[in-house]
Amino acid sequence: MAKLILIRHGQSLWNAENKFTGWVDVPLGEQGRAEATIASCKLKDYRVRVCFTSMLFRAIETAIVILTEVNDICDGRIPIIKHQADDENWHGWDKYKGDREQELPVYLTARLDERYYGELQGLNKAETAVKFGQEQVHLWRRSYAVAPPGGESLADTVKRTVPFFCDRILPHLITGDNVLVAAHGNSLRAIIKHLENLSQEEIVNVELGTAIPIIYDIDAHGQIANKVILN
Repeated sequence: MAKLILIRHGQSLWNAENKFTGWVDVPLGEQGRAEATIASCKLKDYRVRVCFTSMLFRAIETAIVILTEVNDICDGRIPIIKHQADDENWHGWDKYKGDREQELPVYLTARLDERYYGELQGLNKAETAVKFGQEQVHLWRRSYAVAPPGGESLADTVKRTVPFFCDRILPHLITGDNVLVAAHGNSLRAIIKHLENLSQEEIVNVELGTAIPIIYDIDAHGQIANKVILN
């Protein structure tokens, strides 16, 4: 039975400063890198065959630390980041010789990016609550369908994340590949809502800690057989 490993990135430098980050490409801090290393140790008994991550560096960095700190996770394969060939900045990174079976592909996609926080990006969350009112900011952050000014709601994130999961990630699981998905609180909540068939009211109460692996056993029909959280 295939394993689906979902993990939110480790603490970023803006997480540490309590800022809205969204699509701003902020790297991990020292604590975030340590969290990713600890996650790698927790996953030492698992074998990953393919990895998906967002286009944001904090998620990519988390994935690479997990895959390389404990060698057994890759089962002897070398992680190779797969750039998109239709990107205008693509320089033929995927044109090389070698045995692809000795590689572990790491696919980057904007579909797994954090939800876009619009005009709130870069602002301190506590200061924003003082300015706009705690109830309004809570609505922007925790409601399902209400978006912050100029940004995305969780419902918007579901619309771009779940189709990608169904089209690109689920087929690997159905054929038996263990998959690591390193992404963000909201893009992962979108996947979890779909997997666990959660209501809008249920998913807004789901909290994901940084670099805490969530592991699903997925059967050949794409259904959950078991769930484990490696706190």
